[in-house]
Amino acid sequence: MEHIDETALPAPQDRVTTASREVDAPAGVVFELIADPARQPEWDGNDNLAQAEPGQRVTAAGDVFVMTLRKGVDRANHVVEFEEGRRIAWKPSEVGGEPFGQLWRWEVEGIGDEPRCRVTHTYDWTELTDPGRIRRALRTGPEQLRASIDRLAELARTQPQA
Repeated sequence: MEHIDETALPAPQDRVTTASREVDAPAGVVFELIADPARQPEWDGNDNLAQAEPGQRVTAAGDVFVMTLRKGVDRANHVVEFEEGRRIAWKPSEVGGEPFGQLWRWEVEGIGDEPRCRVTHTYDWTELTDPGRIRRALRTGPEQLRASIDRLAELARTQPQA
């Protein structure tokens, strides 16, 4: 079995990566693109997601949605935080399995009365133990998170405004 030297890993507080920026679109439009898994492949900055079946729009903590990765593997995503229009976070796993130990969080905050918002994307791998996944986690930095926010911002800007 593959082994990672625990002493070579970043301290737990350094296993949380965040990126944030202002987006020229209403918070509700941005949040809808995040909460609908079928839309996620359109803005995924890691180019890891292939598709999700429609009709899985997240509405509460405890929801589970399934994504198909580009390599053809399905992942169940267990929603652990949810506040409509503001925050959503999930932990991926194999379908039918326990979460691997990563948490992906999105926070959307409206800016005053403007049709703008601040989007914050966080990747937290403090509970991750699988060596192969740890190697990938080490390569996931603010640049990858920012790429997702940038693509999300561009997509949100082109959506019909409510």
